[in-house]
Amino acid sequence: MNLKELLDNEYKAFSNEQGLNLAADPLQIARTLKNPALMLACALFSYGNAKAIVKFLGSLNFDNLSANKGKIYRFQNSSDCDEIFKIILKLSEVDIEDIIINGAKNGKEFYIENGINALIKKIYELSSYRSAGLEFYFGKSFEKSPKSPLKRYNMWLRWLVRTSDIDLGLFRRISRGELILPLDTHTHKVSLALGLCKRSQYDFKAAKEITERLKEFDSDDPIKYDFALYRLGQSGKIKELLKK
Repeated sequence: MNLKELLDNEYKAFSNEQGLNLAADPLQIARTLKNPALMLACALFSYGNAKAIVKFLGSLNFDNLSANKGKIYRFQNSSDCDEIFKIILKLSEVDIEDIIINGAKNGKEFYIENGINALIKKIYELSSYRSAGLEFYFGKSFEKSPKSPLKRYNMWLRWLVRTSDIDLGLFRRISRGELILPLDTHTHKVSLALGLCKRSQYDFKAAKEITERLKEFDSDDPIKYDFALYRLGQSGKIKELLKK
């Protein structure tokens, strides 16, 4: 079995309702909301243990964010969370997809990371509140290129842009081929093991390198393999495959 066959098999096995529900995943909560700003809130809280993430997201009142007053989550204290929900409410009133597209365009070129950067800058325009917890949650804008893999934003964009299997496709003006792999420690280790990248450093360059390699298997939708790569690492199945 070659690498493309392996990835295609894993994609078919995991990128469906049954695969999504095999283990805790924030998309289980986010896909019930069908609102880009609320889904972004879910994505940005998605750091740490997957079960803890889903438990926290499940405790939130997404119908009335102001009812979540006093919540705390890991690096965010109650004041941070209160402000986060206020910002998300304000973000619900703007065209998020438009912000990303306008930020990503550079002549005939389109750089999705610059679109994310534009969104982050817009977010900080919506509030004068600053803290370490808030800045960890929303991340920081960059000058020339990101160092961080921007995992949580890229995961959110996967949910919003892709139109098939487990993703929702609420954004219709961004091409699936422009997306970048939502690189986390699981997918990075799996990608290194499978030879999808050589860069050992967990950063944006590694995310781009893996994405470019995945385009060799599906240039129109390279990020469709994200969930399969994640489950390979999360389940430990990658260790079995490498022994064969």
